[in-house]
Amino acid sequence: MTEPVLEIRKLSKSFGALRASRDIDLALYPGEIHALIGPNGAGKSTLIKQIAGNMAPDAGEIRFLGRDVTALDTVGRARMGLGRSFQISSVIAEFTVLQNVVLALQGARGTSYHLFRAVLKDREMTATARAAAGRVGLDDRLAVRAQDLSHGERRKLEIAMALALAPRAFLLDEPMAGMGAEGAAEMTRLLDRLRHEAPILLVEHDMDAVFSLADRISVLDYGEIIASGTVDEIRADPVVRRAYLGDDAEAI
Repeated sequence: MTEPVLEIRKLSKSFGALRASRDIDLALYPGEIHALIGPNGAGKSTLIKQIAGNMAPDAGEIRFLGRDVTALDTVGRARMGLGRSFQISSVIAEFTVLQNVVLALQGARGTSYHLFRAVLKDREMTATARAAAGRVGLDDRLAVRAQDLSHGERRKLEIAMALALAPRAFLLDEPMAGMGAEGAAEMTRLLDRLRHEAPILLVEHDMDAVFSLADRISVLDYGEIIASGTVDEIRADPVVRRAYLGDDAEAI
């Protein structure tokens, strides 16, 4: 059987009496999009922070590329190839598209930020940044400051920043957030292409996008996975329908 690229085993996290993650098991396999859904307050953000390295679990194990990375920080995981985008945009507003992507590369490679001006003259690094921006359709926006981009373009920029690091897996947190129907459809097409480069763990509230993209879906509620399966299995699961999808799930 194919080994998972990313595997979470019995992950648990509590804040006082609140158990935000309860013995969570989850795996991401090559070539797939595995969607993580759940109502607000289900524990998705807490789980993503643990996977990315922003928060340490109380118990359990996170394995990436066959290695236990539970104690590894965010930079170490990024250097291994865990590419992440955030629910709230993390780009630097005053920097151009090219500068933001180069900055992501610089951080992953451990170069001092005091040398940023010199890094911008590095032909190899800027070529990598340009290529990543082109992959998401921002090749004609390289000199535009992030603050002057549309919302959808800023989301693309975040993905370009992750792409530039040659990720082995994507961890995408609400990439459709704040987008209209046209922007969400365009992002859906982009993610469908990216799955062939690296598998995607997708946290998303846009159920049209989830049902269109996901090979498997895991449903989180009150800090625990209550169901995991294909789109058809999740749609038909009565527990999921009561907890999250509602009675109109068949219409989605």
